[in-house]
Amino acid sequence: MLQSMRSAAKYIWIILIVAFVGSFLLYETSGLAGRAPVTTTTSIATVNGEEILLTAWQNAVTALEQERSQQTGNAITLDERQQLEERAFNELVTELLLQQEYKRRGITVTDDEILQAARLAPPPQAMQSPDLQTDGKFDIQKYQRFLSSPLARQSGALAGLEAYYRTEIPKQKLFDQVASGAYITDERLWQMYRDRHDSATVSYVVLSTAALTDTAVTVTDAEISAFYDRNKKRFERPGRAVVSLLTVTRAITAADSADAKRRIDAIRTEIAGGAKFEDVAKRSSTDTVSGANGGALGKGGKGRFTPKFEEAAYALKVGELSQPVLTPFGWHLIRVDARQGDTLDLRHILVNIAQSHPSATRTDRRADSLASKAGSQDDPKAFDAAAKQLGLTAASAVVLEKEPLSFAGRYVPSVSAWAFSGVRAGETSDLFDSPDAYYLARLDSLTKGGLAPLAEVRATSGAVCRATNAWRSSARWVSSWPGLHARRRSKRWPPNASSRSRSRYRSRVSMPYRALASTRRPSARPSWPPRVR
Repeated sequence: MLQSMRSAAKYIWIILIVAFVGSFLLYETSGLAGRAPVTTTTSIATVNGEEILLTAWQNAVTALEQERSQQTGNAITLDERQQLEERAFNELVTELLLQQEYKRRGITVTDDEILQAARLAPPPQAMQSPDLQTDGKFDIQKYQRFLSSPLARQSGALAGLEAYYRTEIPKQKLFDQVASGAYITDERLWQMYRDRHDSATVSYVVLSTAALTDTAVTVTDAEISAFYDRNKKRFERPGRAVVSLLTVTRAITAADSADAKRRIDAIRTEIAGGAKFEDVAKRSSTDTVSGANGGALGKGGKGRFTPKFEEAAYALKVGELSQPVLTPFGWHLIRVDARQGDTLDLRHILVNIAQSHPSATRTDRRADSLASKAGSQDDPKAFDAAAKQLGLTAASAVVLEKEPLSFAGRYVPSVSAWAFSGVRAGETSDLFDSPDAYYLARLDSLTKGGLAPLAEVRATSGAVCRATNAWRSSARWVSSWPGLHARRRSKRWPPNASSRSRSRYRSRVSMPYRALASTRRPSARPSWPPRVR
């Protein structure tokens, strides 16, 4: 059941048609633009007459931020927050569209349906839980005993399951309704068969349009204007900012590398002395994601990790603890919990090679000094003065709107989102932190995104129109040549193509087209496209 639910998702989106919401301009469609006071009833969008409230969006963003922080163990950057804001908005619109469609089709879910699904179709999280497995495989009996236990209710698991199935079961019903109404006609089936099996014989000549002189091909102003009007999306450009960047690098010294090796050796000695691997991983691993799960990396075959890591892992026996293994991520201790062929169930402890405490303290003090002298300033000269006092060299970087900044091969957090957050030229940012360095930026110039004026793209438009006219002129000339031809060879329908064989072929090829076919029927979606403003 769950597999079909997951498969249903890509077809449901066809009838929802919500891809456009990713470019929705949240700022200009709400009271956030200063046109009205922001209150708890402020709406940020209207979907088919139903509003999405600002408070609902803020709560969704907060939940996504908490989830991301728990997964990564790090604070959210401005770039990440911008992405999560868009994701939260898209999810709210999608959910509202689904609810509207359920209501229109009369789709509901009963308590009995939830109970049946919960007992016989466990969610993916339950199937992956080690506590519900026997010999490395999901144990449905353990799962059902857990559902009947007081712990399931006390821990909130039952409430979570109910919320999950109240969301997933209607999606499955919607997919079933959409798919059941789809039918591929014989004409369409034959066209699909030809597209897969036809061959072609073509005679051709090559004529370079570059050989045509400018005098041979003319382009009028009216043609250029018409091309510009037809292709305005082609000339939309993102916002562009130029920033100056000061970097306080977290430089790694030989002493720092030696300190990391000493720590991984001490951890191995502790585990070899009887300490539990899982407890040490939770306490000492710098891989915060796997460390929270006792260092568990899960099951999988070859190709998941770096070559040195895999070489060491596959050389271990089950239960054996590796020697320290050095990879680009740092020093690892590896343990194999189970092995079946090339599939390993692994745990690891990571100690990354970072600045030692004395080095980190010196770097932090320098970064703090930079922040106090030049951070969040309106005067652009404060930036230059701080750089001179601290012996830092400013670098210029170009930032594109909604694209994280990469500089000198490194990701620079938050600068892109900050540059397009409404700051003025000359202002400086707060101090932004990353694992490699501290960064402080000054906005030097800002060009807003949008449609480029015709005057700026006239040369480009003219060149395209000239090439198009040259191609048409060449095509007319070549088509007058005798003997040029193209012929399509169609293979016959398979021998003895009875209605039964056509039905079998239809069943093989039609499934991906069912949802699309049903949406083409005028009666399938009378209220669409959705009205989002």
